[in-house]
Amino acid sequence: MTHAPVEKGVRLDFPFPIMLCDIGGTNARFALKSAPGAPLLPGPPIKTADYSCFEAALSTAFVGFAVKPRSVIACAAGPISGRSAKLTNAAWEIDGAAIARELSLDQGLLLNDFEAQALTLPVLEHDWTTHIGPPVEAAPGVRLVIGVGTGLGAAALVEVEGRYLALASEAGHVDFAPVGAVEAAIWPHIRMSDQGRISAETILSGHGIARLHQARCAAAGLPPPTLDEIGVVREALAAPDGEEARTLGLFWVLVARCAGDLTLNLLAKGGVIFSGGVLPRLTAFLDPAQFRARFEDKAPFGEMMQQIGTRLVIANEVVLPGLAAIAVDPDRYIIDYAARAWR
Repeated sequence: MTHAPVEKGVRLDFPFPIMLCDIGGTNARFALKSAPGAPLLPGPPIKTADYSCFEAALSTAFVGFAVKPRSVIACAAGPISGRSAKLTNAAWEIDGAAIARELSLDQGLLLNDFEAQALTLPVLEHDWTTHIGPPVEAAPGVRLVIGVGTGLGAAALVEVEGRYLALASEAGHVDFAPVGAVEAAIWPHIRMSDQGRISAETILSGHGIARLHQARCAAAGLPPPTLDEIGVVREALAAPDGEEARTLGLFWVLVARCAGDLTLNLLAKGGVIFSGGVLPRLTAFLDPAQFRARFEDKAPFGEMMQQIGTRLVIANEVVLPGLAAIAVDPDRYIIDYAARAWR
């Protein structure tokens, strides 16, 4: 079966049934949408490390459904180049055009994971999120989405004449410096990334929790802890006044500071959404007033920052419904389908 590539300016359709895939450095999640008005059918959760490549994981996911998908829309935790991607925190390299040929798909599309998170914002339901701090009415303008998981991701969403354009980024890899005496005392003890520097993701990620805890304890002259991030959270929940809980409180403060910086970079007056990954599991250690104080502490723009809302996504798997919305109405989104569609 041969297919002519999508020409620039020509409307793209995704034939149903369609498989939707959210590929992270640790987990890959799948759902099937059999028709535009059909509900999403969840597929099996898969550990990325259990498969040598995306094609193998996708073939396993196909087996769980009674029908074979004709299209795939996937998002991946790594930079996208046209129809291809390499995961930042896993060994997979994804070539969409090759996958379409191998699995005899009619169509496909590959997005960066936070590009997809941004494109999901228009379909977020009210009860999928909760405010951090006082509710702030959403204003027109750029919207920012940030997520802390295996890595740190961020993307922006802008609306252009009723259509949505996502601006992907690799904001997790920008340098991250200390502010104030407390952070300055901790920074020399932070174990650097493999690239030999301290980026935002070095600290603000799942693995970063353990790095931050080790550095905090070293700065305080405490015995070096041997806990990974799961152990830090476990001990913090067991002892809310302990050192692990203090680390997670500082973690939220650093998330707020980083988010405030990214908000200024983009003038994201439409609000900031924190989506998925680690943060929804750490709300016991979130002080909303302290969070907002750090987020807003951006002189001379403190008054502007007070008018920008911050919300946390508390629902599971919101990206897959966002990918489904693209499948149903591709024209609603400004995506270079001619360069990125698999067929």
